[in-house]
Amino acid sequence: MQNLIKDLDILIPEKESCEVVKVSEDTNTGKNRKLYIESYGCQMNFSDSEIVSSIMTQEGFDTTSDFNLADVIFVNTCSIREKAEETVRHRLMHFKGLKKRKPDLMVGVLGCMAERLKHQLLEEEKIVDLVAGPDAYRDLPNLVRQVDDGSRAINTFLSREETYADISPVRLNSNGITAFISIMRGCDNMCSFCVVPFTRGRERSRDPHSIIAEARDLFDKGYREVTLLGQNVDSYKWSPNPELKGKAQIEKAGDADIVNFSMLLERVAQVHPELRIRFSTSHPKDITDDVLYTMKKYDNICKNIHLPAQSGNSRVLDLMNRTYTREWYIDRVDAIRRILGTDCGITTDMIAGFCTETEEEHQETLSLMDYVRYDFAFMFYYSERPGTPAAKKLKDDVPLEVKKRRLQEIIEKQSLLSLERNKHDIGKVYRVLIEGYSKRSKEHLQGRNSANKVIIFPAGNLKPGAYVDVYVKECTPATLFGEVVL
Repeated sequence: MQNLIKDLDILIPEKESCEVVKVSEDTNTGKNRKLYIESYGCQMNFSDSEIVSSIMTQEGFDTTSDFNLADVIFVNTCSIREKAEETVRHRLMHFKGLKKRKPDLMVGVLGCMAERLKHQLLEEEKIVDLVAGPDAYRDLPNLVRQVDDGSRAINTFLSREETYADISPVRLNSNGITAFISIMRGCDNMCSFCVVPFTRGRERSRDPHSIIAEARDLFDKGYREVTLLGQNVDSYKWSPNPELKGKAQIEKAGDADIVNFSMLLERVAQVHPELRIRFSTSHPKDITDDVLYTMKKYDNICKNIHLPAQSGNSRVLDLMNRTYTREWYIDRVDAIRRILGTDCGITTDMIAGFCTETEEEHQETLSLMDYVRYDFAFMFYYSERPGTPAAKKLKDDVPLEVKKRRLQEIIEKQSLLSLERNKHDIGKVYRVLIEGYSKRSKEHLQGRNSANKVIIFPAGNLKPGAYVDVYVKECTPATLFGEVVL
């Protein structure tokens, strides 16, 4: 076991890297053209790539996991960090070399970076033939035809209605066990550091009937866990009369026809008791006790909440336009612990070195981490994003070396907290959904418990997709290790 721990242990990552997901399976149905997709950034982008794949397969494309075999390459992009955009630009330069060998190769940029930079991508990056924003994916077949006819194509229109509710996603990189379900799009929060409201548009919720139908279909196909996705799931609210507001909406539609997040969560949990439910992301200003009590009511709703704090200081939170204080955040954490217990996993996002942040305010972030005892955190230092309220109104005046030092202190703090929280699990038995083999050994399987912690254990004769009870024997800051209890 000790050797296995040494091989598998990883550091808690800062949110600097840009994750990449490729089309993992080749489809060969005899169609004339092949599509290759790379996705960068958040889970919403990965979910969007599944929608794009569905649209394009209906349009006469097979998919490939080898970009060298592709007729069309789509790069689904992220703009949340400067590092993410730099990674995409470097990738486009790589495809430029490929296009010299294959002049008919079509390259398209999708997603948030496409929305933010628009025509600049077509003008500066001569490799790019097509640009489509997050709400323009239905138009991709038409955009491809425009490029086929010799023109460059662009559609970055932001919609107030588009949710892609009627499109059945093609599951990419699927283990056949876990899947994402997008329940809403866009964001209305306007955090001063964030580009999402400008790249993904206004918030709108998807019809709950289509969400429940998708969850039921996934379960019938053998999936045993779904993650409900939204920029802010707690503000999910659907009504058959979206043009009505406030009291008029309630009087016209009736309480039973207005579905909020706690109601949606309950309905999805009722699809089947063997279907696990997760969700991300929650906003501290919106998460309610109703949601927490719904989580407590159903064993198949996983006890894990991603609750981004961003800072532990109220003044900095105000500058970030997070619309809550340190005290409000602590109240929500206390509610989670009171209603769901200390085993409920709480994870977060933290930003080091936001505009005008003082050393004392940085210390308040560290003290908040000590109070909450997070299981995991995405951590990064502030980088100014063009077009955001912070870029327009606030001075990015914390020196880079100070940002990096504060970030390192946050990372070191979280590594200790993660280890402490994992040690708390030693000697306990957890129900685990087997997701597949561990990354380092076919002799071991891995899955996650309700709190979203990865547990590694000997494979034996067990298969992915089954539920097992695992006794935790050892841990690292990132992983639990145990053995199956028969």
